[in-house]
Amino acid sequence: MKNNTKLIHGYSVFDGETGASSIPIYQCSTFKQASIKEGQPYTYSRFGNPTRHALEEGIAAIEGGRFATAFSSGMGAISAVLLSFSQGDHIVMCKSIYGGTFQLVNEVLHRYGIDVTFVDETDLNEWAQAIRPNTKAFYLETPSNPLLSITDIAGVVSIAREHHLHTIIDNTFMTPLYQHPLEMGVDVVIHSATKFINGHSDVVAGLVITNDEEWAQQITLQQKVLGSILSVEDCWLIMRGMKTMGLRMEQSVKSAAQISWLLAEHPAVKKVHYPGLPTHPGFDIHRRQASCGGAVLSFELENQEAVYTFADALKIPIAAVSLGGVESILSYPVTMSHACVPKKEREKQGVTEGLLRLSVGIEDTEDLLADLEQALEKVVAQKEEIVTK
Repeated sequence: MKNNTKLIHGYSVFDGETGASSIPIYQCSTFKQASIKEGQPYTYSRFGNPTRHALEEGIAAIEGGRFATAFSSGMGAISAVLLSFSQGDHIVMCKSIYGGTFQLVNEVLHRYGIDVTFVDETDLNEWAQAIRPNTKAFYLETPSNPLLSITDIAGVVSIAREHHLHTIIDNTFMTPLYQHPLEMGVDVVIHSATKFINGHSDVVAGLVITNDEEWAQQITLQQKVLGSILSVEDCWLIMRGMKTMGLRMEQSVKSAAQISWLLAEHPAVKKVHYPGLPTHPGFDIHRRQASCGGAVLSFELENQEAVYTFADALKIPIAAVSLGGVESILSYPVTMSHACVPKKEREKQGVTEGLLRLSVGIEDTEDLLADLEQALEKVVAQKEEIVTK
């Protein structure tokens, strides 16, 4: 099946009991037991619920995995995976990474004796050189948030296998439609389902997918004992959102590609970070491992004043935290996604005061281009006025 067909027919979309075209919301905490003498599939909703199970089956099918687990947030999913490691373990992680993950590593993991080394994700030699006798895993995020850095997935997996290490990837930006890490040998895939999978900015959720039964058992245990379960209403909303993900993403990706060219050619923009542009340093690697540039890009203006002028002039994108909604969302990483990262570390990662991130929605491409262009012209006019004075 191709993507749009798979999203409708590639998993259990319809209720097997009644034939309902939508999986029911099983709004219950507990289930009547047929007998106290023997068990049954569902007993208590923290341990399992038919609505949540349907979502987990669905995302496993779309990502091409055997097992999936749903969490109450993307950070819940990331935490469950990273807290599967033990005191004395060491993890190698890309340095260009989501702010919440950075905060988890630096404020929580070290208290449990789990050590992390950050490396330049674009340099395979750094991954190899960071390995210690107690290293257990590599953690990737590609494209990264918010600089869209690209990691060679196959290259990192090859190094990991050579040293008997696990590989974990945050695949949120590319979605299961455009990048398939499990097929490239990655052990565990994480998604913030809050973003493109749900796609409507009305759910906070996380998903973990794997083909490894031992990993699946460990992640399911974490889900149960940490209690980070996704509510049945949110499971239902995500399943509804998944059905249109292919169509939504097609429009968003088309617009993002055109916007990247507009930004790259505009004098007010210092730099564009978008792996679909041939000028992106990771373009060739990304083209090998993903089928498009995605629907998120970031770009740099001259300074914070230019950022404020640009953002105030925009009429269509909303200024907000998060990404992946049907509406275009403009974010300012310094005060939003990476506000929890110390300034010195932000600057080391390249998250400057001139950096903006744009998640492209499903609005008409022409309207978005016109809006961005008029806002950029305000930045140019402001600079000319300052020079004149």
